[in-house]
Amino acid sequence: MGVLAAVAVAALALLIERPRQAARWCAAACGVVGVVGATAGGRAWHDAVPRHLGPFSGWAQVATDPAVYGSGVRLTLEIDGQRFDSWSYGSRADTMAHRQAGEWVWVQGERTALAGDARRAQLRHVVGRFQLDVAADTLPGSPLTVAGNRVRSALRRSAEVTMGPDLAALFTGLVIGDDSRQSPEMIQEFRASGLSHLTAVSGQNVAFLLAAALPVLRRLRPASRWLVTVGLIAWFMAVTRFEPSVLRAGLMAILAATAFVLGRQPRPVRLLAWSVTALVLIDPLLVWSVGFWLSVGATAGVCVIGPWLASHLPGAPWWRTSLGITLGAQCGVALPSLLVFHRLPVVSVVANLVAVPVAGGVMLYGLPVGLVAGWLPGPLAQVMMAPAVIGTRWVATVARVAAHLEPSGWRSWCAWMVVVVVLGLVVLHRSRAQARRVPV
Repeated sequence: MGVLAAVAVAALALLIERPRQAARWCAAACGVVGVVGATAGGRAWHDAVPRHLGPFSGWAQVATDPAVYGSGVRLTLEIDGQRFDSWSYGSRADTMAHRQAGEWVWVQGERTALAGDARRAQLRHVVGRFQLDVAADTLPGSPLTVAGNRVRSALRRSAEVTMGPDLAALFTGLVIGDDSRQSPEMIQEFRASGLSHLTAVSGQNVAFLLAAALPVLRRLRPASRWLVTVGLIAWFMAVTRFEPSVLRAGLMAILAATAFVLGRQPRPVRLLAWSVTALVLIDPLLVWSVGFWLSVGATAGVCVIGPWLASHLPGAPWWRTSLGITLGAQCGVALPSLLVFHRLPVVSVVANLVAVPVAGGVMLYGLPVGLVAGWLPGPLAQVMMAPAVIGTRWVATVARVAAHLEPSGWRSWCAWMVVVVVLGLVVLHRSRAQARRVPV
């Protein structure tokens, strides 16, 4: 059912763009869902059951970066092609917290079945728990893993040398989506202000990455440009750990680059439809990922609702575009936000208008400069990172102030009603004014 819902969203996106082709596409999609989707979904849940339990000693690969929960550290290990969660405390937790995804660790312990509510772990492709007794030698992993981990380590060093712990964690979250070290207070502030999407890699990060590489890409022939673009996107996806949001953004960018080489210009809505369909058929468990649906919803809102609102809002073009995109994104994430988090911050509209441009500057400037500053002496690194420090502090301040001003309970709903009524009146007045200017 999850795959069917995802493909239905893709079909709706195509319906918005090309109504005449929607019937044929929907019929073909239903056939694909009936065969490929059902097979892939069944296999995904079948693979979520452990094939082997009991003692194990040998090499295990770190599947994801460590996650800190209070005094404990959760490390997901891949053993014989299946993932197991391992929890560490005390001095061992400090050691395991420094492991990085893709590395190999020699471990000894026992594999056990998941206890209690196993569904949440299974959605991360985790099939059981690993009681860790011994963790010894480590190996760096593949060349791609080593390169990605070096990038993340360099950015962390640059941030830690030039910023405090909270700002350093926010900086790496803005640039590469590494929010693992954010404090609970900062996480709460960004959720309450509607800015948590800034620490999840999205299409904006991919766009800034390609913009930074554009001077080099322009000098290449079309085929070489396509290869370098796809390789750059794939590398960035690996650095950001193939999170659901970056999977959606990366695949859309790859499809757009492919269409450009072929001389076509598909609309973003169509790229989103094909990306959603492809991803959920490859990994059906993505349909249960909140981050995936927030990313898809925000993108759909920006592509469909944002331009329409921008054309009906008064003011300068830059203002209408910014406000229309912000409101469109809020409309796109409204349903999953309410169902999962039971909130839709009304201050998020203003907070995004104020914080997103600065956060974009931090993303664009922070990645190349952070990589260089990580290998420089402290004083010189502080000088180079000063603009990123100022921008990161600005985003953190906006989140803190917005979270403090966010009304609670019925006040939030009343505020949203005022926003909707005012926006409706403005759009209605603008539409009537535009209709009067159209010659009969």
